Amino acid sequence: MTRFRAPATTANLGPGFDVAGAALDLWNELELTEGGGTDESHLGVQAFSAYASPAVWSFEWTSRIPRERGLGSSAAIVALGLVAGAWAAGVQPSVEELLAAGLTLEGHADNLAPALAGGVCLTWDSHIARVADDLPALPIAVIPEARVSTAESRQALPNDVPREDAVFTVARAALLGASIASGDARLFAASHDDRLHEPYRGATAPLLAELRADLPGGALGATLSGSGPTVIVWAERDISEDLRARYPQHDVRALRIARDGAGLTAAAS
Repeated sequence: MTRFRAPATTANLGPGFDVAGAALDLWNELELTEGGGTDESHLGVQAFSAYASPAVWSFEWTSRIPRERGLGSSAAIVALGLVAGAWAAGVQPSVEELLAAGLTLEGHADNLAPALAGGVCLTWDSHIARVADDLPALPIAVIPEARVSTAESRQALPNDVPREDAVFTVARAALLGASIASGDARLFAASHDDRLHEPYRGATAPLLAELRADLPGGALGATLSGSGPTVIVWAERDISEDLRARYPQHDVRALRIARDGAGLTAAAS
């Protein structure tokens, strides 16, 4: 019996659309045992098949990451399958090789990269730069019960945006990169806005505008997690109790940036 785990992720971080993502300390797990008779249509088993035949293995999945809430649940499943398949095959692919192998199943590199590498990542093509272990604020996830399809959410995004919106977002993306590099909370707070994707997702993720209009004390800002509906409130301290009192209907979780990505946690001796 061998166990693996992979973290949740929050993608985009506001203006880092389709580029930036961070791993969160909330984990899905896989227990792999010798056996067989598995469902080979399962997303994680398909990822496993990139490196090894699943025919002689049994898979038990533990899913703690809420599905279709913008927290990278499918990326974590793909990451689990990839690292388990590589382990079963006795190979040690690089993180970039794992990313390339998984992109046909999980098309969002900004989710899959931090699930594989941990920490804070930037992606382009099939490349990963793991640029930091942490961010200069505590991530607190406010998770509505509603679910959002990423594919449907992307259909709401325009093919073209006004030049001023593009310039605005580029400026915030530069602030985001500078804040990650420097650990400067002031710059990080200043980066929390976007005009490429967040405004167009308001219909299915209305919580973001509501929170930004009235941030609780101690909050530096808020970003949509992936395509939503989850919102990450970035705070100087743990303000989860304040958020729970304000939003008793939602699941509020104070999290941390996960420094580890997907990998082996225990193997039978």
